[in-house]
Amino acid sequence: MAAEILINVRPLETRVAYVESSTLMDLKIEKKASPTMVGTIHRGIVTRVLPGMQAAFVDIGLDKAAFLYVGDILTDEAKNFFDDEDETKNNDEDSRPSREIKTPIQDLIKEGQHLMVQVAKDPLGTKGARITTHISLPGRGVVFMPFIKHVGISRKIEDETEKARLKKLIQKINSSGGVIVRTASEGASEESLRSDIEYLDRLGKEIQKAYEKKKTAGIIHSELDVELRALRDLMSEDVTTVWVDDAEVYKKVSKFVSQLMPKYKQNIILYEEKKPLFDLYDIDLEISRAVERKVWLKSGGYIVIDEAEALVVVDVNTGKFVGKKDLEDTILKTNLEAVKETAHQLRVRNVGGIIIIDFIDMEKEIHREQVLQALQEEFKKDRSRTNITSMSELGLVEMTRKRIRPSIVKTLCEPCSYCDGKGYIKRKSTIANEIFRDIEREIGLKEHKKKNLIVHCHSDIVDWIYEEENETLEHLEKRFGHSLAFKIEPTYHKEQYEIFG
Repeated sequence: MAAEILINVRPLETRVAYVESSTLMDLKIEKKASPTMVGTIHRGIVTRVLPGMQAAFVDIGLDKAAFLYVGDILTDEAKNFFDDEDETKNNDEDSRPSREIKTPIQDLIKEGQHLMVQVAKDPLGTKGARITTHISLPGRGVVFMPFIKHVGISRKIEDETEKARLKKLIQKINSSGGVIVRTASEGASEESLRSDIEYLDRLGKEIQKAYEKKKTAGIIHSELDVELRALRDLMSEDVTTVWVDDAEVYKKVSKFVSQLMPKYKQNIILYEEKKPLFDLYDIDLEISRAVERKVWLKSGGYIVIDEAEALVVVDVNTGKFVGKKDLEDTILKTNLEAVKETAHQLRVRNVGGIIIIDFIDMEKEIHREQVLQALQEEFKKDRSRTNITSMSELGLVEMTRKRIRPSIVKTLCEPCSYCDGKGYIKRKSTIANEIFRDIEREIGLKEHKKKNLIVHCHSDIVDWIYEEENETLEHLEKRFGHSLAFKIEPTYHKEQYEIFG
């Protein structure tokens, strides 16, 4: 299927879009002020070991301590572990062997210990970066692991004969570390695999030297810039053109492709038209939809996407769609349309973690199976690892999607400064009643010699009290023998007030 990669460069931001059949399939946005830390390698110092959580906090030179889980610690047992045929199921980004670590974390590391670690997930919300001691170096055709003996083939390569051929080649090359063959190496020659592995092997040795030289916590190896990472990971036979709208980045990209994948050199084109590059496929419009809470479907139905720190909820609604035949048919069509849009939105938004999709209730079991199967088919196109459970009788589907970077909403948006990210503020009547209750407490707890109280608050609250709560106001003044006055404070938040007497 024909695809294109669009690289839009601005002084403080670079955006890379992967477009397939004129549809946005993948989007990467990186701001120079806050680049991703994923893939960077650090010298870390263990600051605290938590046996109760089987985890540790590690200083890696960032503002927040990084989080190291016991399962992400490379043990001596794992260093000599080779996968057999049944265990070559890792995807391109998952380089860790599939064995559980049973040794307690307090027996593996101690406070003050120095470790070589790699960032596996960027800091998200209140959490620091998640790190691992399973160091992996991604190349064009393979992922190389300098400190572990492990052979794997991308699970997206389905041909068993090709898997056996690639594994035989890797064993013949016999590198000093472990290797996972990426999807891009399907059909690759021994020469190209050897070249990739030997380069990454040298890089691994250079990183080891940098680690030994550095004595304090901090970075020792950085990942490629976002545009080069995208080409390394996304370039394939399907990509007919790579558009770059900046001359300097075009030169850098051309050099990178010439060295790493020369057969695609002619596919790199400098975009010099006046029309913005992303307007070729209305990508900015797609980005605008991707930060909205409600997304309309073509039929008139819609989905609502709510993103919390570790949970994403998708709610499907019929909206304006009334159907043509019967209710069950209308519900099925809405759910099937929602399946495609949900999968598309989760990819474009780069959301991950636990995801719950609330489909409209379907009475027929065959319809529930049809929707679930359609969902599974759509997520086969996803480059991130997903796991979908069965559908409950209430129409709920639980799934997980691998998350390593902040979502597009976290990247492009910030919590509302007025509601503080809650998504709502208290009603004026609620605030007025809070003021009245606090007045009662103020008079009851203190013996006021003065016969008047002044409430400082927002003008909307003052208007509400005089228009809607005048009876309550008179009741308080009569009951306690105090006069109540209000002073408007233009700078106050609607929920903010103070009582002076």
